[in-house]
Amino acid sequence: MRVCVVGTGYVGLVSGACLAEIGHQVTCVDVDPAKVAQINGGESPIFEDGLDEILARNVGTRLTATTSLADAFRDADVALICVGTPFDGRTIDLSYVTRVAEQLGALLRERTGYCVIAVKSTVVPGTTDGPVRAALEKASGKRAGADFGLGMNPEFLAEGVAVRDFMQPDRIVVGGIDERSSGQLAALYAPFASTPLIRTGTRTAEAIKYTSNALLATLISFSNEIARYCEAVGDVDVTDVLRGVHFMKHLSYRNAEGEVRQVSAASFLWAGCGFGGSCFPKDVRALIADATRHGANATLLQAVMDLNDTQPGHTLDLLRQACPDLRGRRVTVLGLAFKPGTDDVRESPALPMIQQLVTEGARVTCHDPIAMANARAALLARTVAVDTLRFEGDLAAAVADAEVILLVTSWPEYLGLPAMLAARGSSPLVLDGRRYLGRNDVARYIGIGLTQETGGEDNLAAMASQEIRRG
Repeated sequence: MRVCVVGTGYVGLVSGACLAEIGHQVTCVDVDPAKVAQINGGESPIFEDGLDEILARNVGTRLTATTSLADAFRDADVALICVGTPFDGRTIDLSYVTRVAEQLGALLRERTGYCVIAVKSTVVPGTTDGPVRAALEKASGKRAGADFGLGMNPEFLAEGVAVRDFMQPDRIVVGGIDERSSGQLAALYAPFASTPLIRTGTRTAEAIKYTSNALLATLISFSNEIARYCEAVGDVDVTDVLRGVHFMKHLSYRNAEGEVRQVSAASFLWAGCGFGGSCFPKDVRALIADATRHGANATLLQAVMDLNDTQPGHTLDLLRQACPDLRGRRVTVLGLAFKPGTDDVRESPALPMIQQLVTEGARVTCHDPIAMANARAALLARTVAVDTLRFEGDLAAAVADAEVILLVTSWPEYLGLPAMLAARGSSPLVLDGRRYLGRNDVARYIGIGLTQETGGEDNLAAMASQEIRRG
């Protein structure tokens, strides 16, 4: 099939590249000529594992990029709208989506062949069959269903593993205003014959996307609430509790060899310093706002966000139990991206934590394998005095003189931290904001969901005096 993909962000570029990989003829559209040139050169403008390799195989054959929407749409069988839907605290901004719909509508006016236009952006229920349909019909002078198809095709791509998620989907959802629309969208994914395909209306498809993200966000906040409970009870480690929960029959299964395996949802039942990124925070807040607009109660989802918003501060509270005064303390923050595998720092819990550490007078060093430039810009936007921060690209150098190490992002590189510290021969306090390391892997450890650090002095001042005595 001939596919036009409008927008080359995480959703648009990954979707377009992977659709080309499974055999479709794809043209991606973006208003940025530099980004278009980069894609046509076989180089991804975003960091996403495996994407460069797919571009290298398909650019120039089944995949091309252009700034001309007219050229991309001229012979398309399907057009996918993959542009941003920012949330301002009250409603999502549909201006980018409706603008593209207006432009496609104007082009539809001159077309004779049938094409399905589908929204892939995350939008609240009623958007596709409401303002998008209205914009298309007004600009084209044609009717959806009679003259062109209209659908909603949500994506379920997690940053860092988006290519894998597309190529190994757990489900495919196609919502159409009629059978022909949903049928043509379903044909787009024919190579995934063994994957469950849900054909539904556009409103339900829109709601499935929001509900999926809200569920995963709820699992995370639930885990963090249990972690706070474990801290209060004492002598209970949340990681032991959640590992026991993971073996519930609702979260695990036995494979053909009789081995017990956890379902993927279990991975979201894990305590940490809070979720971030471009999806969970925005989508849950948008769902709350839309529920309120319709007169529905969103008490649970509001609690999910309230807990998540306070989790970075709660993490620093654990540090203050060991060191009430952070002035002058050398604190190294490991991980700036909101999750490993991406350079995206949007809503990363590292940002408010760094901001607060600076406010309290700590001497902060930042490390991340790939996200430091984005983090620096994001911190500057938060009015953090970035010139007072040290951005260190070498992990060993970043932790060399640290009194405190705050692990925020579970990058695989950080699993080598215990051996690195052991070789150094000193014992900084490690605050594990992801419960990524073993609690006995380092001499001085604090973890979320753990009552107190194990095996060390009870404050940094005592640690410092101990180091002096050793020296």
